[in-house]
Amino acid sequence: MPFWSAPKTEKITPEQALQGRDFAIAQPSNHAVLGASMQPPWPADHDVLVLGMGCFWGAERLFWSVTGVHMTFVGYAGGYTPNPTYEEACSGGTGHAEVVVVVYDPAVVNPDVLLAVFWENHDPTQGMRQGGDVGTQYRSVVLTSSHAQNDAAQKSRERYQSSLTANGFGLITTEIEPLTTVYYAEDYHQQYLHKNPSGYCNHGFCQVPYIPHDTTDS
Repeated sequence: MPFWSAPKTEKITPEQALQGRDFAIAQPSNHAVLGASMQPPWPADHDVLVLGMGCFWGAERLFWSVTGVHMTFVGYAGGYTPNPTYEEACSGGTGHAEVVVVVYDPAVVNPDVLLAVFWENHDPTQGMRQGGDVGTQYRSVVLTSSHAQNDAAQKSRERYQSSLTANGFGLITTEIEPLTTVYYAEDYHQQYLHKNPSGYCNHGFCQVPYIPHDTTDS
């Protein structure tokens, strides 16, 4: 099946998706910064939050230094094609977004802290792009692994919309959905900006403060 040829800002249907493959093409080993294995199982009582905020190179770097984060890796999620390649995801023919997977200890870091990093470091009002990066793979997404995460994400979106509106931004286009499957990106994408310190990064340009939820509220 040829690569998807419709406009890159138009989401495909499952029937239009590239076929993919039934075997994993990417199995990264150890994290280049954190040192631990990038393969599950994760430590007990840790949670997983998956975030898409444009190019995944810069997105991953934002999270691996957050206290309470055990592991980060980049991949493809939110689409249809099983085990896609980078080229397939970039074609728009898989339906996937570029994402960073954040494995964290909720006893140390509240998911609202992770969502603050997410909201403040990209523009979630741009639809199928981030800045000059255009395509459905660059859309803003939050993929949750529990009802509690989904509830936190929905409430955080409402709070951040108020801040954005006050600063002249439009409506948030971020998709908040349950996580189904995430596929590892190829090894050369993992911790890319650690391996290539002067590499491309397209994050931090929104700069509208996010007001975290006050956990002392009843």
